[in-house]
Amino acid sequence: MGWLWPIVEFIVIVALVLLLGLVAAIVFESFRRRFNHIHLEAHPIFEDPNSLKQVPCPYVFDPAEKYISLIIPAFNEEDRLPGALDETMNYLQQRAAKDKSFSYEVLIVDDGSADGTKRVAFDFVRKYTVDNVRVILLGRNHGKGEAIRKGMLHSRGELLLMLDADGATKVTDLEKLENQLMFCHQIRAVAKKEERFGDSTASDSSSRISDIPIAAFGSRAHLEEKALARRNWYRNFLMKGFHVVVLLAAGPGIRDTQCGFKMFTRAAARKLFTNIRLKRWCFDVELVYLCKWFCIPMIEISVNWSEIPGSKVNPLSIPNMLWEMALMSLGYRTGMWKICN
Repeated sequence: MGWLWPIVEFIVIVALVLLLGLVAAIVFESFRRRFNHIHLEAHPIFEDPNSLKQVPCPYVFDPAEKYISLIIPAFNEEDRLPGALDETMNYLQQRAAKDKSFSYEVLIVDDGSADGTKRVAFDFVRKYTVDNVRVILLGRNHGKGEAIRKGMLHSRGELLLMLDADGATKVTDLEKLENQLMFCHQIRAVAKKEERFGDSTASDSSSRISDIPIAAFGSRAHLEEKALARRNWYRNFLMKGFHVVVLLAAGPGIRDTQCGFKMFTRAAARKLFTNIRLKRWCFDVELVYLCKWFCIPMIEISVNWSEIPGSKVNPLSIPNMLWEMALMSLGYRTGMWKICN
């Protein structure tokens, strides 16, 4: 048995070296990304395809010009985008026809697509005008988190909704999130008035929903039991493991961090999307962490969701998600990643 110990020692040494190498890589990458939240490239330019004139680009710190902005990240979505946009625009137009005070815009952020996504997006701009539909071109693929961040930073709405290009969640469910934000806004506005004047009998008409930071997270957690019954055991194991890692990285509070249907007030978006650093799938977890840091109320609301063929998520995404969560945990908890108010 004397030959066994040298092998065990070798294995232990190799494991320690690999572990130290991984820790060093995480520290180095976290340090390298410490300014990732301020690297706004060129200010995006909106071009009206009908007149070919350039349209001034807003910034999230400008006053709101629309009631709601819908931000749709799109990467190679030539096939799925038209159906989702048709459904979205039909809903928005019908609502605007019923309520003259309702104004909207749809921002399609093309994340470096190699197919006809850009053409499809500009077809909708031509049909509905650049005031209602706008396209931001990122040029090359950055990731879903960066695409949404770009759209949020250059939108005009009092309320900002991110939703996926595949139409997995029905756009009509935005009313669920909107109603909860309104309810939370009324409570906070009354509490604020009580704090200032000691009187809550009258409503504070000067307080706009865009001025109070609140976040509403669409959730598929209510569908989890049914999904567990359909999935293979290893997929359930991976999902449960991911939930544990999210809990360690961002803490409790939101059961489904990865649903691509989230709504923010303009005040919340200013705080969150000027600080966010993760560019790909785990930006959702970072949003939860930042909401907690800023004490932004998070409301989780069940939404309708259906599986759409052509998902961009695959098992190979899991190592990247774990990597990004390790970077986030180290970056924020060591103070390398500064949070700006």
